[in-house]
Amino acid sequence: MGILQELLQDIPVPELAKVKQTFDSTKEEDVAGTLQAQLEQVKDTVKPGMEIAIAVGSRGVDRLVDLTAVTVKFLQDLGAKPFIVPSMGSHGGATAEGQKAVLEHLGVTEEAVNAEIRSSMEVVKIGELSNGLPVYIDKLASQADGIVVINRVKPHTAFRGPVESGIMKMISIGLGKQKGAEACHQLGFKHMAEHVPAMAKMTMEKMPIIFAVATVENAFDKVAKVEVLRPENIESRETELQKLSKQLLPKLFFDEIDVLIIDEIGKNISGDGMDPNITGRYPTPYAHGGPDVSKMVVLDVTPQSEGNANGVGTADFTTERLVNKMDKHGTYANGLTSTVVGPTHISTTLPNDKMAIQSAIKTCNILDFTKVKLVRIKNTLEISEIEVSEAFLEHVQEHENLEQASELYEFDFNKEGNLF
Repeated sequence: MGILQELLQDIPVPELAKVKQTFDSTKEEDVAGTLQAQLEQVKDTVKPGMEIAIAVGSRGVDRLVDLTAVTVKFLQDLGAKPFIVPSMGSHGGATAEGQKAVLEHLGVTEEAVNAEIRSSMEVVKIGELSNGLPVYIDKLASQADGIVVINRVKPHTAFRGPVESGIMKMISIGLGKQKGAEACHQLGFKHMAEHVPAMAKMTMEKMPIIFAVATVENAFDKVAKVEVLRPENIESRETELQKLSKQLLPKLFFDEIDVLIIDEIGKNISGDGMDPNITGRYPTPYAHGGPDVSKMVVLDVTPQSEGNANGVGTADFTTERLVNKMDKHGTYANGLTSTVVGPTHISTTLPNDKMAIQSAIKTCNILDFTKVKLVRIKNTLEISEIEVSEAFLEHVQEHENLEQASELYEFDFNKEGNLF
């Protein structure tokens, strides 16, 4: 028997029960109709013959194709000539072809939205912040008569501020392409809450941004609200939409968790592999929220992530299966771009799922391991049904958003000590 087996052989693994979590599912039933009505309020910003760049990003925004197509038609009906500009910083391999391919993968094709996609990584520098940080914008957008920005407003995963992910970040980082993203990240996330709006405001002062289309999504990633913003109202309205987004965010309804098990991480689930807003584990000290988790285990990486295991370093323990699938260069590229390298570290690696879970229980700093408060989720996108240990069942019965959905049962480890 090896030293690890010897240390872990007597650590008990608790039984689990299925639990249903309920969230506010309110959504906008007629996204296209509501957007069309809102756009009527900004007709005065559009003149016949104007060439208008529509900035569209790389995130899987709900109804993105409809939002873009409705905006295109609105502009065309007023006699303008809209075209699409990929606005995604360094995503898509930081190439013009790659960024166009990202949009097409999201369904934003020239045929679907009835507008040309003009993709280039060329930028122009439009100024500097007082601290010397350069501010860039896509060259093609800079040459247009008007610019429209479409994006979802949501909490960021690495910093907190009145403005996080949304319209102003799209203007400062998305439209800034690779050079803009690099500049905004250069001084780190500590200053991002200040730099994102400052860069966006400089861009709005010097470039013809005529309006923005902002959405907020509910806990099920469906549009709960859509709003058209004039440039002079972008900062104030985005601040309010950010508050709404945080209220609607899905969550684990537990303040403290001894052990959190996550079956899979991946770039298709979150840019961070797993959403820190769900796990309470953030890649920087500049964001907060979610449960206080003593020890966290990640067991596998999704096939869609193609070996990018960004986020594994945020966990305390992982498995040899995950590490064997890891594309280290692809994973490390994440840290080199964002300047945050903790999530690309390889956490303590155990031979199988059972030993990884036992390791977390052994080190979670409780006296009686049989009373461990343990939660298991598939991933941070799918948390409507989770599993919890017996020690949490009293809390489940008392919480209005939680409902026990099964009796207790044992972990289903195979003879190799794995769950799948």
